[in-house]
Amino acid sequence: MAEYNININQIKDYASVLKAGDRVLLSGVVYTSRDAAHKRIFELLDSGGRLPYEIKGACIYFAGPTPTPDDMVIGSCGPTTSGRMDVYSPRLLDLGLAAMIGKGERNQAVCEAIVRNKAVYFCAIGGAGALYARQIKKCEEIDFKDLGCESVKRLELEEFPVIVGIDDQGGNLFK
Repeated sequence: MAEYNININQIKDYASVLKAGDRVLLSGVVYTSRDAAHKRIFELLDSGGRLPYEIKGACIYFAGPTPTPDDMVIGSCGPTTSGRMDVYSPRLLDLGLAAMIGKGERNQAVCEAIVRNKAVYFCAIGGAGALYARQIKKCEEIDFKDLGCESVKRLELEEFPVIVGIDDQGGNLFK
């Protein structure tokens, strides 16, 4: 297993190098999105609306941070179960999504879309949200504010630790 320190803007450059099980420290911009936000994003896609962020080259973190304490940038921000987004992920990958961060297995359609689009699925550790919050340097709520913790947020990460769960060749940590 290899270790990498990667800026999120370079994920497509590293995708062919990364293998399931590799450890990565990610830095750069990611967007939070969970079930409710994904549903709204699909409503926008289907109606020709403008998305909250540019999907091409983006990285989505399946997370819904807790309220932010006064002395912090963000509250606890651990991953949610990625399988709940499996119905949405293939289409987003086909639109240019470069990477996803979450926890747990993905279905076969998502695995095929990752390979087809030379993308990456990163796994974060469940239960470590308070520790992950330390690696988030900025947080801005950018859309769907009425969804509370499930609103879409723009996060700036600094050396956020993840493991490659599924690589662009189909290597799968869960198989």
